[in-house]
Amino acid sequence: MNILRIIEKKRDRQELTKEEIEFFIKGYVKEEIADYQAAALVMAIYLNGMTKEETTNLTMAMANSGEILDLSRLGEIIVDKHSTGGVGDKVSICLLPLVASLGVPVAKMSGRGLGFTGGTVDKLKSIPGYKTEVDINTFIENVENIGISIISQTMNLAPADKKLYALRDSISCVGSIPLIASSIMSKKIASGADKIVLDVTVGHGAFMKNIQYAKILANEMIEIGKLANRETVAILTNMNEPLGYAVGNNLEVIEAVKFLRGEMPEDLKEVVIELGAYMIKLAGLGNNVEENKTKMLENIANGKAFEKLLQMVEHQGGDSAYLKDLDKLPKAKYVEPLVASKDGFIYEINAEDVGKIACEMGAGRIKKEDDIDYTVGIKLCKKVCDKVLKGETLAYIYANDIEKLQNAKISLQNIIKIDKNEIKKEETIFGICE
Repeated sequence: MNILRIIEKKRDRQELTKEEIEFFIKGYVKEEIADYQAAALVMAIYLNGMTKEETTNLTMAMANSGEILDLSRLGEIIVDKHSTGGVGDKVSICLLPLVASLGVPVAKMSGRGLGFTGGTVDKLKSIPGYKTEVDINTFIENVENIGISIISQTMNLAPADKKLYALRDSISCVGSIPLIASSIMSKKIASGADKIVLDVTVGHGAFMKNIQYAKILANEMIEIGKLANRETVAILTNMNEPLGYAVGNNLEVIEAVKFLRGEMPEDLKEVVIELGAYMIKLAGLGNNVEENKTKMLENIANGKAFEKLLQMVEHQGGDSAYLKDLDKLPKAKYVEPLVASKDGFIYEINAEDVGKIACEMGAGRIKKEDDIDYTVGIKLCKKVCDKVLKGETLAYIYANDIEKLQNAKISLQNIIKIDKNEIKKEETIFGICE
């Protein structure tokens, strides 16, 4: 088999065989195929697309390029949840203890944040003592003993995806739906999932900026799931403005803790409850989605969901006292309000722009090796469509550097846009693809 022939085929819009795709992935991981050859093939895929079968074969080849997490000893259906990324997305910290409290086993490997999108691992690491790097046996034992564990990706899962993603980024080929779909699904399959619930975010703070392309991506991943024998459901969620009110690592942990205690921002509640209802359904623990939602709200009201979060934190070395008394958590040196300059209604809070401000203050990474400042970020006081009066507080900025604070204040004032006319509130859930 010859990589030049494979490149020619895709250049000429011909379908690649399973064997050709596997040859490419194996050769690229082993560095037998050069970056410039891989770049040529990726560009041909970007321009000419892939069939569903090609995309599935690419997904499975990438999933099998490294280790596969074996969760069979848990003896239950493992339902994984994945978000395509967003701003203020503390969904996993709210959702996973909640569904675990209802008997859905949660064995979750999460990623670090990069750029304006935050990572669940960074948020959990803002809890003093919490260990995200644990060995696989301990990870599985925690799921066996308490039903949940969330750790950082410690195995060599889908190494081909890591290489291809870096290559795509360097040649402006990130925005290819077959390549995005195979990237996401290869990691989910390699991490041992039997069934998958996808949170496909849409809008300013998401990779997919409009519903049309988000639906295409969602359906592509569902088709991959079917062909790979992994039942998959995708929920399309609104990411035009940040989710909830908090953006920044321990600020989002605080919001997640309050959520599990019953203080639930409406948009965050809708996303968490919708995703959870389908996780419960796919786990075989309740076919009626509306009844599943009721069960989830009951376990928030009775404290079982919050207790499950405390168990998880304690089993991974974290000090749960910080979650029982949130005032104990470390705080930023400066906390300053941003006030409205006029009366009116908020008509836009661009999620990506808010995420970038938080990132520049240190809440995210510009480069992979950057350190995170867990205490900085933005806490909104208002959402899109809310009425505001001149002088009313729009947000609080948390910073440890006075210059960064002042820059953030100027930028945020321009991002939270106010108009005299009231606008119609957007839906939080744009659709469900099964």
